[in-house]
Amino acid sequence: MSFQSLIMDYGYLAVIVGTFLEGETILVVAGFAAFEGYLNLRLVILCAFIGSLFGDQLYFFIGRYKGRTLLEKYPGWLPRVNRFRALMDRHNTWFILVFRFLYGLRTVAPFAIGLSNVPTRKFVLLNVASAAIWALTLGVLGYFFGQVMEAVLHDIKKYELIIMGGFFLVAGLFVIIRRIRQRRAVMRRKSSGATAAGSRD
Repeated sequence: MSFQSLIMDYGYLAVIVGTFLEGETILVVAGFAAFEGYLNLRLVILCAFIGSLFGDQLYFFIGRYKGRTLLEKYPGWLPRVNRFRALMDRHNTWFILVFRFLYGLRTVAPFAIGLSNVPTRKFVLLNVASAAIWALTLGVLGYFFGQVMEAVLHDIKKYELIIMGGFFLVAGLFVIIRRIRQRRAVMRRKSSGATAAGSRD
């Protein structure tokens, strides 16, 4: 199967699944693929909107109906959730509108919002607006990136695999760095907890 047929056969499905989970990279790549003519930019943006909207709604409802049970099971989530909830107490409208633009918050933030006192109706309405803005912005960004690369490289078809591979490489590095930081934070909390317990003894 060629690269072109792979994108054309699975591109829209990949956008929906990728944006359901987190998906900044897949959306930018899809915007780039739209510039190359493999995908339709409007359909890319629509698929990203659907995936992002339903993903964040799911995390919100998990937080609303199962959040406290999950926090009891995974107490390591509590510090981050509490930070988001404190932020929402002051600026919940703006936070709901912008959280999906902040890398690494796409799962934690709607979960924390579900645990808060934000009404479901308010979250749904703001989430629709935010998902639309996010999908449009990053889809067009990927398309515009293709235009810039075309102007620089002139024959962008020769380099499309390298460019798309570079996107995924950078995204993978971000994920690895984030996981390392999370593990270090967990280790520090465990260490400080053990120290505090020892001092009480």
